[in-house]
Amino acid sequence: MGLPVPVAFLGLGLMGSGMAGRLLEAGFPLTVYNRSPERAADLVKKGAKLAATPKAAAAGAQIIITMLADDTASHALWLGPNGALSGATPGALVIECSTVTPGWIKELASAAKGFDLLDAPVTGSRPQAAAGQLSFLVGGSAAALERARPVLTVMSKEILHVGPLGSGAMIKLINNFVCGTQLVGLAEAIAMIERTGLDRDKAISVLTSGAPGSPLVKTMSGRMTSRDYAPNFMMELMAKDLTYAIAEAKKLSLDLTTAQCALERLSKAISAGYGKRDFSSVIETLR
Repeated sequence: MGLPVPVAFLGLGLMGSGMAGRLLEAGFPLTVYNRSPERAADLVKKGAKLAATPKAAAAGAQIIITMLADDTASHALWLGPNGALSGATPGALVIECSTVTPGWIKELASAAKGFDLLDAPVTGSRPQAAAGQLSFLVGGSAAALERARPVLTVMSKEILHVGPLGSGAMIKLINNFVCGTQLVGLAEAIAMIERTGLDRDKAISVLTSGAPGSPLVKTMSGRMTSRDYAPNFMMELMAKDLTYAIAEAKKLSLDLTTAQCALERLSKAISAGYGKRDFSSVIETLR
């Protein structure tokens, strides 16, 4: 194996900061960019270079990765003034890890002629990002994935090639719509338990040890009972993902009625001030 190639990482939020840290620990020469540069301070102390613009971050990088909030943020960093594509070396590998729409991936692909492009959103939240235990859902060519594999491997526990470009974005939205509806169902169940006079711990153990006991239910029930809402995945981002999923389903002549109901619950919680808290805090509007 050759020496690690230069990487640019754009977007140092709850997920991106942990992912970039894994790349730095693995020895990749790393340049980072974040709209709020103070978020890069710890990475810079460990050896990362901080760029003033996405264009400057991309210059000289063989692999450019973004981890951003939504389509709008991704568009701005790739194609906006001083955008990353304008500074990228022809032939660089472009990896979009944000949870975005397939439509935006198609638009990015059109703009990224001369570059290899993957859409590679992840499952997992902040702890998994910091520990290098994410799962990547990759859309794009097999050849581009092989180029990406060394960087994706140090950030992940598994890499799933789910289909052609745009497939990663689509399955991630489907994944998150299922998570969102399950989360809201759990919140309503715990609120019902709390109003009945049942022993809450025993009642929740029935849910977590029985058929409903998915990893999400087990994790989120603990957060809801302890009321620990330090953000691992922000409420407003789950609401965005449900909104995107509902819109994609409509293009397929499908109404995601459960997602719509979950979105209503999340929207009420956001209006109540929980938007930047962990999405498990949706239960507080039911108490």
